Amino acid sequence: MESPKFNPYMILLIAVISLSTSAILVKVSSAPSGVIAFYRLFMTVILMLPIFLYKYVSEIRNISKRDWSFSIVAGVFLAFHFILWFESLNYTSVASSTVLVTLQPLFAFIGSYFVFKERFSGKAILSCVLAIAGSTMISWGDFQISGTALYGDLLALIACALITINFMFGQTVRKRLSLVTYTFITYSISTVVLLTYVLIVGESLFPYPTSDWLYFVLLAIFPTLLGHSLFNWSLKWMNTSTISMAILFEPVGASILAYYFLQENIMWTQILGGFVVIGGIAIFLIDDRKMKSKQIIWKIKQNDY
Repeated sequence: MESPKFNPYMILLIAVISLSTSAILVKVSSAPSGVIAFYRLFMTVILMLPIFLYKYVSEIRNISKRDWSFSIVAGVFLAFHFILWFESLNYTSVASSTVLVTLQPLFAFIGSYFVFKERFSGKAILSCVLAIAGSTMISWGDFQISGTALYGDLLALIACALITINFMFGQTVRKRLSLVTYTFITYSISTVVLLTYVLIVGESLFPYPTSDWLYFVLLAIFPTLLGHSLFNWSLKWMNTSTISMAILFEPVGASILAYYFLQENIMWTQILGGFVVIGGIAIFLIDDRKMKSKQIIWKIKQNDY
């Protein structure tokens, strides 16, 4: 059997750390949220362009109208996810924002229940209740600080809902396209949407200090390309549940970095609420893994008959 050249767990650790830098880089930038989001994806597209043109451009010819439509919708929701999440960081702490924005598995659970009428186990419902309770703890603590912190929490939750919709539209397209082609198309669409948004609201694309241009490049390299790319590389060597669980440590890494680099203090409500949220999502992911395993076993038994 083929073995990985690098330790998958070490690669996963690097990916989590890379992803954890996103909120910090946004916080230290002086540019508006829409501009940060635009340059993050624009520079990502520029960095991906040579690889896409060299190896993947031929896939464009085989994309159906339906897949183009889904990719466009996914790109639009991704653009506004970044705008709202980056904006939330102007009002609330890194700890609160990153915990709330990683509620994506629970939003997917709610969407599947109401849209696709999927049934879920008691553990899945418990996990949803725990995650809601944890986010309520975080929001209540932020409300005691100020109304603006609570407003930031709300923006982070909406941003989480938008990235969930992005995944729901993108997952079907992703089955028929390579990772590079799909992400290149989606990022390109998001870049156009973000540029349009920036021009409409009147935010300036320049000038910005040299430090901000450095932050834009770092956002493209670390959380976007290095973080997400390494997670996708890990899929070949590790199961999805392990990777999904690892992503839950992004708020932990981001909070630690915010404490040391931004001098952000972490409240007890954020710590307690964060643990409850992460615990709830962990229960959901583990239960979802078990349910899928049972379904596979059931199908195998049916085929045997």
